[in-house]
Amino acid sequence: MTIFERPSMNQSVPVSSSLFAPAAPAPAGAAPRIPAARDLPALSELNWAGLYAQLNEEGVALTPPLLSRAQCEEIIDTFDQPGLFRSTVVMQRYQFGRGTYKYYADPASVALIQTLRERLYPPMAWMANQWAPQLNERTFPATLAELLAECADNGQHRSTPLILKYGAGDYACLHQDVYGDIVFPLQIAIMLNQPGEDFTGGENIFVEQRPRSQSRALVVKPRLGQGMIFPVRHRPVRGGNGFRRHPMRHGTGAVESGHRNTLGVIFHNAR
Repeated sequence: MTIFERPSMNQSVPVSSSLFAPAAPAPAGAAPRIPAARDLPALSELNWAGLYAQLNEEGVALTPPLLSRAQCEEIIDTFDQPGLFRSTVVMQRYQFGRGTYKYYADPASVALIQTLRERLYPPMAWMANQWAPQLNERTFPATLAELLAECADNGQHRSTPLILKYGAGDYACLHQDVYGDIVFPLQIAIMLNQPGEDFTGGENIFVEQRPRSQSRALVVKPRLGQGMIFPVRHRPVRGGNGFRRHPMRHGTGAVESGHRNTLGVIFHNAR
């Protein structure tokens, strides 16, 4: 099991390379740069080459803080505004775990969420398109609007960004977020509380299934405002005869005390 925590700005998480598969080839070209913005200055400073290397090494990439405490609280406050959501899921009703999550009806109704989704998509698409030939899969368009148009043409109209709320004893079972035939292969989850202050427990858990080998678990502990970039379904890992697909699932350990909120930014829409 691997555990990693907060990096500083433009710094990759240190790892023990002997535990992991050889790195993927260096990415082609440079990631699209996110324009500087007063409301979200951290986005323009992200080291996407470093995040891509971290994603290939670990299967998960942990960003520096993207949101301030005030911005995290602004998003948390949306949870109690029912008019913003298209669906509420009480997890224990479906044996998904225990806790509650809500899908935003229209991310554009919350400016911060819309901005995150639109501005993060181009460099995330750059990473996804590096993976495409390794997974023998399609490439993705340069803008979120183009991706959502493809989703609409395929009958996938429902928005997928969501907010999750866990109290003491709540947890999420291991799962994947697919939603339809068009699946953008990466997503990002942003921690909206401060571990150790607002809640205890509730670690993020990722399990990678490795062919002809035991599965590998990662425990990731983001701090307030940090994002975790990870695969929706699987990732490519170089093997002896080319790249192999390693399925990945994610979940959340039980919260011991307090309340834990996370923003999930998924880029493809749902049927």
